[in-house]
Amino acid sequence: MGALLRHRRTAAGRTIASVAAEAGLSVPYIANLENGRGNPTLSAVSSLASALGARLTVSLTDNDDGDPLPESLVGFARGARFQTEVTRLGVDRAALLAAMAATGSLAGRPLTDLDWHRILDTITLINLLPHDEP
Repeated sequence: MGALLRHRRTAAGRTIASVAAEAGLSVPYIANLENGRGNPTLSAVSSLASALGARLTVSLTDNDDGDPLPESLVGFARGARFQTEVTRLGVDRAALLAAMAATGSLAGRPLTDLDWHRILDTITLINLLPHDEP
């Protein structure tokens, strides 16, 4: 989050001091956040977003990198087929979702349920290939 704050601030041609004054926060507090230190409150982040002309959105995701999963993938992952393949392949659910989301992002368009089935088919087939032992 710190890098994003710094990017938005510098892209707007703003100093830490000007953002701090508008957000009602201290310069050292914002500097620490931009450097990846500190544990900001939701209120502080909301104030910073407002001072930077941004809108704060909060979402819960199923993957570890913080990128939200496409809604169509979230719906697909609730289905029996996805659950069955996670168990059969013996893979981590979050890792499979992340791999599918990354693959799906290459399409450059929103994906349908059929698209997610095809991506899962491909991952399943790859896992069925013989793996050379070292």
